[in-house]
Amino acid sequence: RICVITLAEAHPLLQSGKTIKNINYQISANCSRLQNKVSGKSKRTCLFLFQMQGAQFLTELAPLCRISSSDGEEYTIYSCIRGRLIEVNENILSNPALLQEKPSTEGYIAVVLPKFEESKSITQGLLTQKEYEEVLLKRRSSAS
Repeated sequence: RICVITLAEAHPLLQSGKTIKNINYQISANCSRLQNKVSGKSKRTCLFLFQMQGAQFLTELAPLCRISSSDGEEYTIYSCIRGRLIEVNENILSNPALLQEKPSTEGYIAVVLPKFEESKSITQGLLTQKEYEEVLLKRRSSAS
């Protein structure tokens, strides 16, 4: 039920050999994802958090961070799901290469906990690896 937000395999930062210059969790003048403070009871053995207080609520279109590459491109990474922001990965601030070297593990961007009643519809809407690869093929063929 917990969602770990990472860069997709097809993201330009992972495909084009770009170098990451900066990662910024400051979304606007009044909103920093680094100021997200979650408190409450937790049962760490199964990573299930409940009675959370202080977690920022995210919509599908909520920006999580902005990533700048050395060629001047900037990418805004969005939550893509509704839920509470459990944590952001501060390790990528000091070691941005983790996003490219280990995007599915240590290079994750954030952890989001969807509302319990929405978690089933979220997981049902996910693509399998094969479906994801088919979407990528269609994108590439339509771009050609």
